[in-house]
Amino acid sequence: MKRREFVGGLAAAAGVAACSTESPECGPGAAQADETFEWSCVTSWPPKYPGLGIAVDNLAERVEAASNGRLKIKVYGAGELVPAFAAFDAVSRGTVEMGHDASYYHKGKVAAAQFFTSIPFGMNAAELDGWLYYGGGLELWRELYAPFNIMPFPCGNTGVQMGGWFNREINTPQDLEGLKIRIPGLGGEVFKRAGATPIAMPGSEIFTSLQTGAVDAAEWVGAYNDIAFGLHKAAKYYYYPGWQEPGAGLELMINTQAWASLPPDLQSIVELAVQAITTDMMAEYTHGNALALQQLIDDPAVEVRPFPDEVLRVLKRHTEDIVAQQSADDEMWKKIAESYYAFIDKSTASQSVTEVANLATRGL
Repeated sequence: MKRREFVGGLAAAAGVAACSTESPECGPGAAQADETFEWSCVTSWPPKYPGLGIAVDNLAERVEAASNGRLKIKVYGAGELVPAFAAFDAVSRGTVEMGHDASYYHKGKVAAAQFFTSIPFGMNAAELDGWLYYGGGLELWRELYAPFNIMPFPCGNTGVQMGGWFNREINTPQDLEGLKIRIPGLGGEVFKRAGATPIAMPGSEIFTSLQTGAVDAAEWVGAYNDIAFGLHKAAKYYYYPGWQEPGAGLELMINTQAWASLPPDLQSIVELAVQAITTDMMAEYTHGNALALQQLIDDPAVEVRPFPDEVLRVLKRHTEDIVAQQSADDEMWKKIAESYYAFIDKSTASQSVTEVANLATRGL
């Protein structure tokens, strides 16, 4: 969607709200024009956390402004209303109307949800949006969540992440054996096959766990968020690339009954605000990561290193094995995987002669 189309759409949605409020003759939606909604939104992020947490606050502000106060959203950070990893259940049960998290946090309930955050060696942020909005991905996502009483929306992306913080060097695949690492999603399963022990924990616990040796390594987001948690003070080696999350999408979950209760103009406002937040978050991370990574490169206490190719090849092979096995065991996983990888095949050729080739010219 072009920016002017988006802005025009948001203005039009807000205009419907204003028209309905001020004039009963504005149309069929006028009967609901005076109805107001007060929703709760739980998240998996610390309150006011850069990028992830602030984005949800911005969403609530935009929706309230565009709706002339008819839809107000109260945002709760991780642990303020429900635990960090409980947003999915809270929305599904109708305990709250809305939740914001990463879909791979609930892989134990719906394994294929991982495709909508990130798959190792998978899509970047632009590709993910292309697949979701124009390649049938969003329809598959909503089909997947329908039995759980949830309507999902793409709502943010952190871009390509870093590979994580390590308190031991990774020079060969054997160095992964016995490694205790905080990592969610399919990346954790890949590490497990490589001999490591993946551990799930909220981001707020990573620093202490690294510092005390409860984990040997941890993957969080990227330089922008990692510095915010002080992870560079708890581990020495900072590895790249973020093969495990090449374009980590976030999700806004809305309880299906709550969604159905909104009149069409408020639904439009939410849909357009979600797209605005995705654009804004990507811009914030692009800028923030550039500045923060340079800070880490300049820090003599930090060593920014690439994963050896040998290690990446082993991790990629494990990824392919897991995806194939899941496809054989889970029909919905197979359906989504076929669509996902069909688009990757087409996009890789395009990215190679556009984004990748253009980036290479900067070093000439």
